[in-house]
Amino acid sequence: MAPLEILAPAGNEEMLRAAVFSGADAVYLGLTAFSARRSAGNFTPEALARAVSFCHGRGVRVWVTLNTTLYAAELPEVARAVADVAAAGADGVIVQDLAVAALAKQMAPGLALRGSTQMSVHTLEGAKQLADMGFSCAILARELSLAEIEAITAASPIPTEVFVHGALCMSVSGQCYLSAFLGGRSGNRGSCAGPCRLPFAADGSGAAHLSLKDMSALDALPRLQAAGVGSAKIEGRLRTPEYVAAAVDACRRALAGEPYDKARLEAAFSRSGFTDGYLTGRIDGRMFGVRTAEDSAATKAALPALRELFRREMPRVPVDLVLACGADGVALTARDDDGHTVRASRPGAPEPAQKDPMPGIEKALSRTGGTPFFVRGLTLAEGSEAPGYLPAGEWNELRRTVLEQLLARREAPRPWPCAAPVLPAPQKHPIPPRQALWARFERAEQMPATVWARCARVILPIAQAEQVPPDKRSAVILELPRAMFGDGEEQTARLLARWKDAGFAGVLLQNIAQLRLAKGWTMYGGFGLNITNPLAAAEYVRLGLSGMTLLPELTLPQMAAIEPGVPTMAFAYGHMPLMLTRACPLHNVHNCAGCNGQGELTDRKGRKFPVRCSGGLRGVRTVYNPVPLYMGERLGEMPVNTALAWFTLEDAPRAARVLELLAAGAPFDGEFTRGLYYKGTN
Repeated sequence: MAPLEILAPAGNEEMLRAAVFSGADAVYLGLTAFSARRSAGNFTPEALARAVSFCHGRGVRVWVTLNTTLYAAELPEVARAVADVAAAGADGVIVQDLAVAALAKQMAPGLALRGSTQMSVHTLEGAKQLADMGFSCAILARELSLAEIEAITAASPIPTEVFVHGALCMSVSGQCYLSAFLGGRSGNRGSCAGPCRLPFAADGSGAAHLSLKDMSALDALPRLQAAGVGSAKIEGRLRTPEYVAAAVDACRRALAGEPYDKARLEAAFSRSGFTDGYLTGRIDGRMFGVRTAEDSAATKAALPALRELFRREMPRVPVDLVLACGADGVALTARDDDGHTVRASRPGAPEPAQKDPMPGIEKALSRTGGTPFFVRGLTLAEGSEAPGYLPAGEWNELRRTVLEQLLARREAPRPWPCAAPVLPAPQKHPIPPRQALWARFERAEQMPATVWARCARVILPIAQAEQVPPDKRSAVILELPRAMFGDGEEQTARLLARWKDAGFAGVLLQNIAQLRLAKGWTMYGGFGLNITNPLAAAEYVRLGLSGMTLLPELTLPQMAAIEPGVPTMAFAYGHMPLMLTRACPLHNVHNCAGCNGQGELTDRKGRKFPVRCSGGLRGVRTVYNPVPLYMGERLGEMPVNTALAWFTLEDAPRAARVLELLAAGAPFDGEFTRGLYYKGTN
């Protein structure tokens, strides 16, 4: 059984030291750009080089998070970031955007790739798709149960990484647009404002019914290791060194089957306690909680004791010492398991010993406190004379000298070979004289009779395929679900097989797993793929897409920079799906038995956000923007081939009216938003 890596967050250099000193096997950290925790301290290229040397000297791996979506103008800068990571000799990068993966493989193939949780990988086919694309590890979505993790890991061709402690996002990572559309701060870009911690009440009470407790699954670590999970990840780059040390220490103890201090862990940081609801399948109202004044007071009181966890360095690197004595002097050689060998000597033979000196020598040479080393064994060199007497200070000096040399040797930079990037030439997508109009509906009964005359294509969830008359199928694209938890992937695969030769125009993919599931179909990319730049778009074309939806977080000029050689699409109308959730915020006030799959959340301004069970699959919900996006009279400004009307909450008469307005290029007849097309995101 391979050991389970304990992977700790390092938002700054102090957190890095706390993680390493308390026993983490690996750390993950971000540069000052392209990191999903932009407001953490993060690392300059120079600080990254120091961090990698520090960690590698202690046998700790370093993963650098280049895990945001990118815009076309940022590709040269992210290429420089890849070069900086390679120059520092980090072990690899954690990525969301396929553009970063492409640049890393092109420039520094020695860097390993881990697929960020922002890629929304929550199924076996998703892990296999990452393996197909050259990734070395799949970071699984936080919403999975233990049984689901075990099933994916057992059949995955690459190791899996699982979050075991820290904050839970309400939305599936990579599928949340709440912060972007409400405040212009994109979670996909690393600047989430955390609006889910604010009042969004399912009962109008002003409660925070989108706020989940932190997760803590440390008791499951032995089971995760037995399942073959490669890495146990602690969330928390925005937290403190004390928090990191407490979580690492607890993970180490739990993994060893030892008791750990749960009260201390909760005091380090919690939101009214912890939850393991996803892992255990208890997805209900008990998962929700907020940070209280009592929680904050407990943390403040616990800080002095928590600092003791990383006051001294934990010896973790085994070293073998070999002692040689002769008439010319005494020499001490140190070797580690990575093949490093160093030597220190003292001229002149030691004085004859009046008693066996070895116990004292062993004691002096084993005093490695304050270093990352522990002495695994001490032997006499072949042909060595018996050691004589030296003062303890001289033995100590020999030990200090070899260990300092060994640490310097281990910390020496080991950069990866790195080639110059080959970046796509600047592009400008032309604005067509008139875009094709496609309409997507959540349910077949929403479709007005006029849709077939007004729209070149109709998109329906694949669960609605039965409702499409055979003579209309050539105009219909079947949408695959953004989330396929439980048996969702098997269900989707069965539906794809059932309708494969039934005359449909193609499928709309919303998750990278579907690149494998939908082989043999004409494939289009949905907004769930988060396509935001020309290099990522080109990668998706290479992977088989015949058209793609651009992420609605883009501005119109950013859209214009994407010309992949296949049709591009963008929302011209729709209530933006702001969150995709497995936990239901309505469970704060009732269970599923008291619900018809519809509800709403009221924010602090009194705005009501619809909540719907989604996509024909059990256990998935969507939170929608109450105000629709509309671009009908500005379609001539949209640099895409196809304008999408995205119907979710509307009935058939309302859908007919919206399609009429779009076809006429007319102003909207109610409250609307232009979304982010003109103002963009931070």
